[in-house]
Amino acid sequence: MAAKVLKSKSNPLQFISLIFSCKRSVSFDKIPPLTVPFFNENVFSKNVLSAQKIKNVKFTTLQNGLKVASEDSFGQFCTIGALIDAGSRYEIDYEGGVSHILEKLAFHSTANYESNEVIVKELEKLGGHADCQIFRDCSIYAASAFKYNVEGVVNILSETVLRPTLKDSEVEEQKQSILFELDSLNYRPDLEPQLTDLIHAAAFNGNTLGLPKLCPQNSISKLSSCILKDYMNRYYRPERITISGVNVNHEELVKYCKKFFVDNAPIIKHRIDPDRSIAQYTGGILKDHRPEPRLQPGITQLPELVHVAIAFEGANYADKDMFSFAVLNTLLGGGGSFSAGGPGKGMYSRLYTNVLNRKHWMFSSAAFNHSYADAGLFAIHSSAHPSEAKDLVKVITNEYTRLISEPFHEVEVARAKKQTQSMLMMNLESRVVRFEDIGRQILGLGFHKSAQELYESIEAVTSDDLRRISEKMLSSKLSVAAIGNLENFPSYEEIQKLLIKKSFTSKFFARS
Repeated sequence: MAAKVLKSKSNPLQFISLIFSCKRSVSFDKIPPLTVPFFNENVFSKNVLSAQKIKNVKFTTLQNGLKVASEDSFGQFCTIGALIDAGSRYEIDYEGGVSHILEKLAFHSTANYESNEVIVKELEKLGGHADCQIFRDCSIYAASAFKYNVEGVVNILSETVLRPTLKDSEVEEQKQSILFELDSLNYRPDLEPQLTDLIHAAAFNGNTLGLPKLCPQNSISKLSSCILKDYMNRYYRPERITISGVNVNHEELVKYCKKFFVDNAPIIKHRIDPDRSIAQYTGGILKDHRPEPRLQPGITQLPELVHVAIAFEGANYADKDMFSFAVLNTLLGGGGSFSAGGPGKGMYSRLYTNVLNRKHWMFSSAAFNHSYADAGLFAIHSSAHPSEAKDLVKVITNEYTRLISEPFHEVEVARAKKQTQSMLMMNLESRVVRFEDIGRQILGLGFHKSAQELYESIEAVTSDDLRRISEKMLSSKLSVAAIGNLENFPSYEEIQKLLIKKSFTSKFFARS
């Protein structure tokens, strides 16, 4: 046959004829049609297809209260990091923005490393890199490197967490960096970070989660290395820290955590007890009125939009209803008016089919679910031209009331659950995401739920659960945040009346 093919190359017609003759010689009689599911016991087995409830996460608490958790994995690289129970929610006794500037100062000079450049060069020798992100409720210092360099990675983490020098020159440099970042944020078309800060401030007025994550511009000049050191002395305590690692040997990780986080004395001294305030949901409205359109320097005028967030109290991440809120978030979905794709915000989500697909003037509309240790916030963020501000509010309040006035269809609930599960599993394929998942669960819950357990919790959500949490959510006080030209924006009382009227009408027709 090979000789035949080689000879036929000189004659293209002969070659084509040979190919078709070969195809005709294959028998298709035993091949099942595509409409029949394929199953072969020799290829697949029930043991292979069934999900295994195996917990690979190992967990140790050291003598000083530091927690160490790790998971075996595969590949040449590992990810190790320190997750600290510290963030902007704890800044009640400080100028706002302490966490924001500490995020910028991560992996700079320490007791044993002269500067950020020295640390970067050391990480390059280990085959890795480092990053820091600080949220409202958690500070994460993480590094990835070759898996045989665990000792070096843990050493650098301990230096930046427990032994930073916070030089005045570094602080001043990062303050300028924050000023530039705040200026840049104003030229983003969506204003998402500012709107998220504003809706949290409205929902938790003056306490914990309502404190700003972004450094207020008027606070920058007041921040100093002394204030930053005092904050770290108060919150960067061993009992508030979890070391999480993926693709590392647990015993090896524990050994080096003892060496660098226990035996080596930290620079910071813990003199003041941390603030233990519990988040208090208040509700309310906050507006950032900007009468003039934003101009992007040297380019063009940005779209003149009003950005609105309407929110209610949600569930904390220890509440079993958190999974119902996660499914509800996917069911509402949403996104930008230009995009119809992607799990959770695609053409089948409610905010796309009912809002973006029917209201041509709506630029964006998306649901957000924020869960914390002691509180939760469920919000819908939307944007439109300022002249449509009242209609925007009517449309979004209508979507909220539809949650209790119309039944949840079996198909849309099943689809939302599968999309939520799909996003969960897809994200957990990433080593960095698994590292954060392990650390956050240990830090916040004190134990770790496997991907299979999370999957089953999502699968257990029913239409009745979604109806129940919707009624509970809408019975909480309304929270509203708005940025832009707000001359036509309705008052808080008007929005409340609109919700009450629609809810009453919906319940009346539902009973009828």
